[in-house]
Amino acid sequence: MKRFDTINVIPLIDVMLVLLAIVLTTASFIVKDHLNIELPKTENTQSYQPNTELKTIDLVVDQSNQIFADKEGHSLQSLEQLLATLPKEQNITLQVDKQADFGTFVEIIDLLKGLSLKNLTILTEAES
Repeated sequence: MKRFDTINVIPLIDVMLVLLAIVLTTASFIVKDHLNIELPKTENTQSYQPNTELKTIDLVVDQSNQIFADKEGHSLQSLEQLLATLPKEQNITLQVDKQADFGTFVEIIDLLKGLSLKNLTILTEAES
């Protein structure tokens, strides 16, 4: 019987690279589906053309009424603190899932009005 002085690690490295590729592929799908927003459909809508002078802040409310500002989760109080630091002419887009509570939408609109942030665009999906 032949004695083994070394261990061949090349097959182990191959398996680990395949597992790493699977994990990275799966992780990208998890992040992508995290903010899966189904916008309400409208008949009378216009194409959204953002103003390029200021960076647009994207507000999103998902179907479980969680609030996100630029893909970062916020409570209503922390959102208020964030929005209070913005200039009055800041461009803001609001996407609200059609399954979300109307009360959450109203609270965000009220917060924006209270802070005098009036450059608001509410995104919807065009009826096809």
